[in-house]
Amino acid sequence: MGRKNRPRQRAQQNRDGRAEGKRSRDDAGWGAGYSEIIKENKLFEHYYTELKIVPEGEFEEFMQAMREPLPATMRITGYKSHAKEILHTLKEKYFKEVQDLEVDGQKIEAPQPLSWYPDELAWHTNLSRKILRKSPLLEKFHQFLVSETESVNKNQWNFPQHKILDMCAAPGSKTAQLIEMLHSDMDIPFPEGFVIANDVDNKRCYLLVHQAKRLNSPCIMVVNHDASSIPRLYFDQDGKKDILFYDRILCDVPCSGDGTMRKNIDVWKKWTTSNSLQLHGLQIRIAVRGVEQLAVGGRMVYSTCSLNPIEDEAVIAALLEKSEGALELADASADLPGLKYMPGITSWKVMTKEGQWFSDWSEVLKSRHTQIRPTMFPPTDPEKLASMKLERCMRILPHHQNTGGFFVAVLVKKAPMPWNRRYPKVLGNPDLPAEGNPSVPDTPDLLEVKKDDVFAVLHIDMKCSVCYSPPPPKKMKLFGFKEDPFVFLTEDDPIFPPVQAFYDLSPDFPKLNVLTRTHEGKKRHLYMVSKELRNVLLNNSERMKVINTGVKIWSRNTDGEQFGCAFRLAQEGVYTLCPYIRARILNISVEDVKVLLTQENPFLSKLGDDAHNQAKKLGMGSIVLRYLPDPKDLNAPQCPIDLCGWRGKTSIRAFVPRNERLHYLRMVGVEVFRDKQGKRNDGSTEIPEGSAEDAEGLSQEADLLEQEGEEMEQNGSESNANGPEPIGSTCDGSAS
Repeated sequence: MGRKNRPRQRAQQNRDGRAEGKRSRDDAGWGAGYSEIIKENKLFEHYYTELKIVPEGEFEEFMQAMREPLPATMRITGYKSHAKEILHTLKEKYFKEVQDLEVDGQKIEAPQPLSWYPDELAWHTNLSRKILRKSPLLEKFHQFLVSETESVNKNQWNFPQHKILDMCAAPGSKTAQLIEMLHSDMDIPFPEGFVIANDVDNKRCYLLVHQAKRLNSPCIMVVNHDASSIPRLYFDQDGKKDILFYDRILCDVPCSGDGTMRKNIDVWKKWTTSNSLQLHGLQIRIAVRGVEQLAVGGRMVYSTCSLNPIEDEAVIAALLEKSEGALELADASADLPGLKYMPGITSWKVMTKEGQWFSDWSEVLKSRHTQIRPTMFPPTDPEKLASMKLERCMRILPHHQNTGGFFVAVLVKKAPMPWNRRYPKVLGNPDLPAEGNPSVPDTPDLLEVKKDDVFAVLHIDMKCSVCYSPPPPKKMKLFGFKEDPFVFLTEDDPIFPPVQAFYDLSPDFPKLNVLTRTHEGKKRHLYMVSKELRNVLLNNSERMKVINTGVKIWSRNTDGEQFGCAFRLAQEGVYTLCPYIRARILNISVEDVKVLLTQENPFLSKLGDDAHNQAKKLGMGSIVLRYLPDPKDLNAPQCPIDLCGWRGKTSIRAFVPRNERLHYLRMVGVEVFRDKQGKRNDGSTEIPEGSAEDAEGLSQEADLLEQEGEEMEQNGSESNANGPEPIGSTCDGSAS
């Protein structure tokens, strides 16, 4: 564009700096930018009326719910004790403030817990996201939700020993819940289980990394692969290399997303049956690859944000039919007793985008065979159909509990898949085991086929007695950014002696689990992973593309060497590292927590007498600030808190990113509210940014940490500006 046109372009911009016609974030979803979209689609209504997935007499109610925006829904995360503190704050303060308010003529109802979610840790209200963001009366509540979304938490569900694969993980809300399930006990820094989160989209993998980093877990690995051909991994077990089978797999596949019409308004005008027909094959390929990598006795959850049986029951039926009894549908109704859902259907038809219906594969013209596949139809054998128990699938309809539309099925693997019962030994690797469960008796070798030809897999002659060697492994194709290497330290690395002496690390500190991201030069950051993930990394570095793993535990501090250690503690990994630290710990009170998180560099004299006396005995450098609950003081938090800090000559400082500061301040009863000018509600600046160090020897590294915290906040504000994600309405599989 020439210079002469630039002033004209600037003149056409709105007052807020946006060009005309460009939607702001607040216009997204149900804002003014979508006023031209009419929430009608006759083909959609005709299709689902004919399929009868909605109970008789409820279709108008179903359609009316689809036209309404989703309510604001929140899920409380945190270690069990942390989650209770946040829940108490919500009930006693924020919920009471918002109830009975009127916004734009709409009366705000008191938030209610979701009846099917455990321990009142998920809530909903009749607030829409747009109202929540725009109303000044609700600004405090909105700020609370946004900052808590960014804070570091894990919840109390309990899967600490499971090896978990999330096949289509971005943007990561479901992955986050999986990570939380591993960390049920604050006293166990390294659960035996782990989560491998995969996505095919390289760029969205970094959004996934951002979500995972908020949870500060050493048990998460983000990888970048096509889910339908995600590589089989290996690990060392009892001195031998074995195949890695997963105990739990989440298979939230890419889908047409018609269950998300309440938040993705574009679906109204774009919906057509061809979307489901085109995705059906990919969904089967991903699901097949999932059950192949599932351990015998393990469970795979297959889910979509679609209501269409072509993407739902048809995929499950295809899996069950060709598994020859290796898979069965589990009855999961007792797991969530308050959840309302419709059982899976056993009869459906296929419709083209032109409106032509087919009830059976035999009716499909040959010219249509490239668009319509036999696996899209229900089984014709009544006995076989009944044995599948498709009614155990669960379809969640929006009007039943004011949610999005969703489909979920839980598959249990009873035996190896027929085509996996015995593979020939991999050529050139006689030590590798045959695939499948070693306890299963050998069966005749089966024809090996390429996994990208799913219909060949599904229609394979299972009685074929011909044995072929597997095809030679293809060189892995890498896309996107080239990642830095993951380099594990050795036990005798020269980094360890000064670090071990400074922090008095316990003898059982797992040195072999520490890694860095460079082969050469000074190591800037040190990360830690669980023993199990280290095993996976070392045995599969050439087989998979790892985007990120490990939690940061130490960062290099160039000024720290004069105090005896070149590495300061990182808040990100404090709960992982603290069980091994026996020195540099300062026990603090609730009042000390308030001082340290609201003042930039308070003098030691600002601390309570006990903490002050402890601090005087500590030399300069990185420290742990530890609050331990007093069961007698019911007004104080009843959960432990660990913060990273720095002991200066006469002052002390907490090294905690902004959103975590707000989180912990709320836990100790301090309300911090930012107005439009970034001022606190008492008129003072909320938390100073980028302030200079005092002249008492505090490290310049503190400024770097503050910048890191600000960058985290800026990145988070883009991906999480809408607050917590509504439950039952996300479409994580859309990344693929």
